[in-house]
Amino acid sequence: MRVVVDWNLCESNAVCQGIAPEVFLVGEDDELEILDENPPEELRAKLDEAVRRCPKAAISLEG
Repeated sequence: MRVVVDWNLCESNAVCQGIAPEVFLVGEDDELEILDENPPEELRAKLDEAVRRCPKAAISLEG
């Protein structure tokens, strides 16, 4: 699986970080970073929730 962020939509509001801190981090510069673009399958439930709860619908999963 691959995490994809539409950087034109992302507001770096950290909802995804709160759900899956293993994958997402909003740094000191208030910009979202993807810590693991290809996370393990055991994180799929968390990532599905992050996709659903993103206020700007900026996150998607491939694979």
